[in-house]
Amino acid sequence: MQAWARDIEETQGEAPNYPLIADPLLTVAKLYGMLAAEISGDAKERTPLDNQTVRNVFVIGPDKKVKLILVYPMTTGRNFDEVLRVIDSLQLTAKHKVATPVNWQQGEDVIIAGSVSDDEAKETYPDGWKSPKPYIRIVPQPCSSRPRRRRG
Repeated sequence: MQAWARDIEETQGEAPNYPLIADPLLTVAKLYGMLAAEISGDAKERTPLDNQTVRNVFVIGPDKKVKLILVYPMTTGRNFDEVLRVIDSLQLTAKHKVATPVNWQQGEDVIIAGSVSDDEAKETYPDGWKSPKPYIRIVPQPCSSRPRRRRG
């Protein structure tokens, strides 16, 4: 696993800085349905075809619930910028009663959650909001505890 992280750093310019799971016995892969039950054996002895479905990205929240599953085909590299964008959104929306719009990036405007009444929104956002539709209330992103460094 450490050699794999070094390879990523060498070839992609940055090493993963998040938890990775080494799963040589396929326990986790089978638990989350990433591999068929009949696949077994040492990873070094399996073919790439046997291992191709272990290309999923799972984001699991502090509440131990799966928040995101991305499934990549063997021929497509993972998009770490998208994974980081989703994690930023998940953290922001868990802390504040907002939703992030399509293609949202850290620091951009957000939407007040539909579960928030106008009266409650007025207390939280006394300067008001933009509302292109009655059900869309756009405000600046609430302050985050720490901005994430973006890859460039």
